[in-house]
Amino acid sequence: LFNKEIINIFVLKSKIKFMNNDLFRNKYRIPSARAYWHDYNMGYYFITICTDKREHYFGEIIDNKMMLSQLGNYAESYIEKMKTMYDDTKILSSIIMPNHVHIILAIDKHEKINNSNNDNNNDFNEHMSAIAKKCGRLSNIILKYKANITRFAYKNDIPFKWQTRFHDRIIRNNNDLINTDIYIKKQNKR
Repeated sequence: LFNKEIINIFVLKSKIKFMNNDLFRNKYRIPSARAYWHDYNMGYYFITICTDKREHYFGEIIDNKMMLSQLGNYAESYIEKMKTMYDDTKILSSIIMPNHVHIILAIDKHEKINNSNNDNNNDFNEHMSAIAKKCGRLSNIILKYKANITRFAYKNDIPFKWQTRFHDRIIRNNNDLINTDIYIKKQNKR
């Protein structure tokens, strides 16, 4: 068993940045995999979202062609819908695979819109706004995507569950963007 001092030394040596509060609901939590130096409110990102236990909920690859299930078709159509949903976000490329989704997403400068007219909800809205700022725009967009796919599955009695979190990679230059797009397009030809 490790005591907290040994863990803290390991964390410092590994240069892993923990949040100030290591506990959530009195349980230790895994630190964020997000880059602490980046706010995720603008930029280009390569996103991978996986299903729980890598289950093939979105379809199967048959004769080197992705055959989408009902849920896979919805996941794909929702990405198309997202292309017009946000003024500050562009989906540059995407693919649905049997157990995961790849998306290249660009976020332009996000302007906060205050839709609250109800004074009774001000404390709650301020609290949620503070959480959203910490998460960044990227997390908010992915959360909505995952929630809509889950809602569709639930309404249609389709067994489904996402893996917690998602993987992102910040795309840093044009060559990285081109290579990532080529990778996604090759996935479609497997």
